[in-house]
Amino acid sequence: MKSIKTLLVAVVALLSFTACDAKIKNAKTETVKIFGNCEMCKKVIEKAGNLKNIAEVDWNENTKMATLTYDATKTNKEEILKRVALAGYDSNEFLAPNDVYAKLPECCQYERNTKKMAMVPPAKKMNHDMHSNHNMTSSDVDLKEKALNPVFEAYFGIKDALVKTDGATASAKAKTLVTAINGVKMESLPMEVHMVWMKVLKSLKEDAEHIADTKDTTHQRDHFGTLSKNVYALLKVSKEETPTYYQFCPMANNGKGANWLSKESAIKNPYYGSKMLSCGSTVETIK
Repeated sequence: MKSIKTLLVAVVALLSFTACDAKIKNAKTETVKIFGNCEMCKKVIEKAGNLKNIAEVDWNENTKMATLTYDATKTNKEEILKRVALAGYDSNEFLAPNDVYAKLPECCQYERNTKKMAMVPPAKKMNHDMHSNHNMTSSDVDLKEKALNPVFEAYFGIKDALVKTDGATASAKAKTLVTAINGVKMESLPMEVHMVWMKVLKSLKEDAEHIADTKDTTHQRDHFGTLSKNVYALLKVSKEETPTYYQFCPMANNGKGANWLSKESAIKNPYYGSKMLSCGSTVETIK
């Protein structure tokens, strides 16, 4: 009798998986760890990760392992885990915002790995004991704050190439940007930067890839506008040693206007190059 029950359970599980797989085209399955405690966590995690006919999440509260099944042409593991994190649940790839985690019911507040989270303690909480480790802490903070420097440098390389209307160089610099984006270790970012990075990552990478895939400066400039908005969002929460100038051209984007970032205050327009090199103004100085 017991063996019959076991067989029935296996058949039901197989049918459920087959049904899921049938609904989701181009299905890819991955197993990842998502932190949580209980049945209530399971409902929230799965609801946050699921997308009709695109992605389904099956989380086990005992093992903390989740099976992700998704249409690989429409989404990916990172996008699913990002939604789960924004609902309050950490994974090894994405961390939940502190305020969202704090609002979880008490039974759902799982133990967080503070070392993995790489939280920087507020200055007002630093005591004498922490001061004795000041040199090590400052070094760690410096590394975190510089983690996005390769991304910023590659962006400025694209900007300079577009100022010169040099599509080949812009393409090469965009390839460098893609490599820099892929090289960022999110766990090394301070929490505030980490949260912005999660929000802009997909769009940032798509624009960089589009610019890299062509030498047509018109097409490159179309994507440079949104690329600049996302880099601006990152720079706003990052601590840079030198000021960055957020500049605006009212003529770009078919008269709707577009922004860019520059290390220098002088206007050198990447949307028109020599045609209208000085068209624009500085609208903000980021320090």
